[in-house]
Amino acid sequence: MSSDKTPIFITGATGYIGGSVLERLLGHPSANTFEITALVRNEEKAKILESKFLVKVVRGNHQELDKLEALAEGSHVVFHTADADDEPAAKAILSGLRKRHAKLGDLPVLIHTSGTGVLTDDARGLYVSDTIYRDTDVAQWKSIPPTAFHRNVDLLVIEADTQGYARTHIIFPSTIYGIAHGPLFEAGVSNPHSIQVPLLIKAALARKQAGMVGKGIPLWPDVHIDDVADLYIVLFDSIVSKPDKTGHGWEGLYFGENGEHSWYQISRAIGDTLVSLGVSTDPEPTPFSTEELVKYFGSEWLGNYSGSNSRARADRGRALGWKPKYTSEDLLKSIKPEVEALIKKQTA
Repeated sequence: MSSDKTPIFITGATGYIGGSVLERLLGHPSANTFEITALVRNEEKAKILESKFLVKVVRGNHQELDKLEALAEGSHVVFHTADADDEPAAKAILSGLRKRHAKLGDLPVLIHTSGTGVLTDDARGLYVSDTIYRDTDVAQWKSIPPTAFHRNVDLLVIEADTQGYARTHIIFPSTIYGIAHGPLFEAGVSNPHSIQVPLLIKAALARKQAGMVGKGIPLWPDVHIDDVADLYIVLFDSIVSKPDKTGHGWEGLYFGENGEHSWYQISRAIGDTLVSLGVSTDPEPTPFSTEELVKYFGSEWLGNYSGSNSRARADRGRALGWKPKYTSEDLLKSIKPEVEALIKKQTA
């Protein structure tokens, strides 16, 4: 490939967010000026990416830190869409960007993926928080404790920008929903399903009734997978066309949200679906016991995460021209297809 192409490295290409972002990069008006590389551990998926989508693939995983570092060093732009809490992987990527800057004088770009889980409290389903975070409020961002979920990696990414060897940006998706579609998903390369809502659905199917943490009162923001993937591209385009007017570092933190829902609303929509499909006789969700939180979510803490508050407003992305189309009503409508897909998978 010609050396005048922009080298782009993407992690998580076989995932839900990463696959959706890669779809948009492959269909981008400037796609013929990109040289896209993905790190993929599954050989079958790697071959499909190479043969059908002409993506350069390096075989490997995120525990191979030398590969991550080298791939980041070889790229002007890095989209990190994989595990938001993998600190060694994030450090390897940042080390690669530092080396690139030192050797070439290039100011590489990182678009990292975190999540509004960084804002969560310990409500356990019992109350609504009055605290709403706006992504344009830097002082509010700085007030978040270093012990918050995702925060350790977020701070490393921001520090790289402060040190001046990379322009860093972080996207914080909220509850992402919707079954992803497109050639990468149809080819079986990328995972079309989210994690958060399907976990609640799996628990409901197992207990034959929708469940919730506490009373399900707390609020979370939500965003459709297509809308949040568009945010990555709106941000990327702004970085390319208006680098000095695009916020980075502490000014480069972007929420992905277009509405709010209560946990009760999600659980009730699951309950209504289970009744309509003959799985349950009662649509009303009941509280998870401590034993159920451990059983269905892996730990009491992880279970209570689905009863926390996380309130956010995506002012910064909208100021760049991001225009999300889907609303919280669409989130509730998306639950039945998710339930049906999970039942089909379980009975296959």
